[in-house]
Amino acid sequence: MSGPLEGIRIVELAGLGPAPFAGMMLADAGADVVRIDRYDRATYPPRTEPHVDLLNRGRRSVAVDLKNPEGAEVVLRLASGADGLMEGFRPGVAERLGLGPDVCLARNPRLVYGRMTGWGQDGPMASAAGHDIDYIALAGALEPIGRAGDRPVPPLNLVGDFGGGGMLLAFGMVAAMLSARVTGQGQVVDTAMVDGAAALMTMTYTLRAAGAWSDERGTNLLDTGAPFYEVYETSDGGFMAVGAIEPQFYAELLDRLGLADAGLPDQNDKSAWPEMKERFAEVFAGRTRAEWEEVFAGSDACVAPVLSPAEAPDHPHNRQRGTFTEVAGVLQPAPAPRFSATPATIRRPPPNPGQHGDDALADWGFDPDEIDRLRSAGAIR
Repeated sequence: MSGPLEGIRIVELAGLGPAPFAGMMLADAGADVVRIDRYDRATYPPRTEPHVDLLNRGRRSVAVDLKNPEGAEVVLRLASGADGLMEGFRPGVAERLGLGPDVCLARNPRLVYGRMTGWGQDGPMASAAGHDIDYIALAGALEPIGRAGDRPVPPLNLVGDFGGGGMLLAFGMVAAMLSARVTGQGQVVDTAMVDGAAALMTMTYTLRAAGAWSDERGTNLLDTGAPFYEVYETSDGGFMAVGAIEPQFYAELLDRLGLADAGLPDQNDKSAWPEMKERFAEVFAGRTRAEWEEVFAGSDACVAPVLSPAEAPDHPHNRQRGTFTEVAGVLQPAPAPRFSATPATIRRPPPNPGQHGDDALADWGFDPDEIDRLRSAGAIR
């Protein structure tokens, strides 16, 4: 077996960002995911060199004209034999194409129909355009990220698109498919990035409820307010990440910095945090990043070098664990998480639109004459 989802079949209506990321997660875990790409983005014969979009890895692609009734019927037929279907359109688009959940579930009552949007399927903003930064802003996840006295800093598009979006869609699909195995009943998974980003803030709401979180940005334990949870610059322009929260780890940090006997204020004396940050910054600025790596090697001080995306694959820990891998000559993150009995794998590099139409459709029950007819009718390419 290759992955714990071996034997699961999913239809993915091509989209951008979070929905493809969910498809990547499911394909890495062993699901047979067929990606339905836009007809006008395919060539015939299809290109065979790997596509550049790593989010699409592991799948086969069929190029379908969804506005052609026969093309829409191809998707419905695939859905009738699938465990799940995912789409990332604005609300109402799938319905206008004749591929909404009511139609698909009528064909296959056990189907799990996953929907990926920014704002959700309903609500006053459901039909509005947006991007990651907008969704996490409304979810309350953007405002706390940043330093005291400065503006909020977007954390790339990791929180909305991928953490609160694609990852939650993949989780929702697996949870609903497990339910369908037990109940025989499929359902719709409404995944909204604003909901997911809010869910990722649960611990912050825990701290607020406990009176341990100030709404003043950059003054708290985990938002660069604390000197022992901060990033410090080294003498060569590098950076070290410090996360010595627990007392024993903080003691180790002070010892490695040469400050154990410096008479510093108590670790949790918030009034002294600005002064302590200045002191730590002064010490870190005295050595290079490589020198600090040696100082903290093997310690429990919770200090690590801040590596760039170019550097991370070469770190000894990442190399030994295989955190990154190379497929078709392209370096990329390896599948995660790890499974002991059914290891995940990248089955194939990202497909070009329509690249696997004949093979994929044949595997899903279409005969060769039927495939030829659909191509002649302009339903597939």
